[in-house]
Amino acid sequence: MTTVLRPHAEDQYADELAILAKADDRPRPPGWKLSPWAVTTYLLGDADYPGGPITPKYIGPRRIVEVAVATLATDRALLLLGVPGTAKTWLSEHLAAAVSGDSTLLVQGTAGTAEEAIRYGWNYARLLAEGPSREALTPSPVMRAMAEGRLARVEELTRMPSDVQDALITVLSEKTLPIPELNEEVQAAKGFNVIATANDRDRGVNELSSALRRRFNTVVLPTPATAEEEVDIVSRRVTQLGRSLELPDTPAGMEEIRRVVTVFRELRAGVTGDGRTKVKSPSGTLSTAEAISVLTSGIALAAHFGDGVLRPADVAAGIVGAVIQDPVSDRVVWQEYLETVVRERKDWRDFYRACRDAS
Repeated sequence: MTTVLRPHAEDQYADELAILAKADDRPRPPGWKLSPWAVTTYLLGDADYPGGPITPKYIGPRRIVEVAVATLATDRALLLLGVPGTAKTWLSEHLAAAVSGDSTLLVQGTAGTAEEAIRYGWNYARLLAEGPSREALTPSPVMRAMAEGRLARVEELTRMPSDVQDALITVLSEKTLPIPELNEEVQAAKGFNVIATANDRDRGVNELSSALRRRFNTVVLPTPATAEEEVDIVSRRVTQLGRSLELPDTPAGMEEIRRVVTVFRELRAGVTGDGRTKVKSPSGTLSTAEAISVLTSGIALAAHFGDGVLRPADVAAGIVGAVIQDPVSDRVVWQEYLETVVRERKDWRDFYRACRDAS
């Protein structure tokens, strides 16, 4: 696994999952590797866990995680909804890893996703040579999850065409997948369920039908409530990514992390942190995930082309690129923020000059 750029959650955190499984004496739903309580502990972390520390995978309200985990223990599917960068995919992967021990049964929703990605396809060479048979059938990730009693993940559900979305209705309501060509069906084994994610900025792209929406319990993932919470999330992920990418050891630079988070939060909210100055918001989302990306790039610059210390010049270009998505309107928003807010902060002078040069 040392050559893998990004191990699956069940591989990367195998030790923690084993620690939890060994000590987990609480009731487990059929087909689950861990109890709902242990799954929640895995996601939220516990530094004082008896078998060893469990690192937090998701930082946010505990009740949201509890509702998500409890939903998967029922016959209702789970829909994680939120703006970009609120860890929907991250949370779905870790839920699948903790519940099923397998996060790889994944359907990626796009405008070109076909119904076969939800139901099944065919090996056409065998189909032509032998006719319809189980051997000629190519199961989808959802079909495999049903047969094995695992969780299937459907990413960006609202990006799929509506007729493809509706292929899930029978699967979620009847827990069966008909195969009319063989006059057969696949019945879901205990432990099967579906976790879907959707971006609420995409409403109107391919809205879910009321019939499909009723099959889901929707959990809305919020943006980090406070600046300190967002700084904690960003610093943890930047450190993890640095290790994964084997970047040279570079101090994370909490001052720059706080600065990037502050800029993103103020532009998202349309007001400065002290509430005194209103600012315009750009067209982009400026999510926590983008802040992580800006800082990871900055650390790479500092390590390979600087003195190994994260400085304002290392993050300036990344911030400008994240903010200015529309070269006309966003540039005006950024310049106004730079001159009216950043310039007035005395301890941000180096940052102001670096951003002005990068702009």
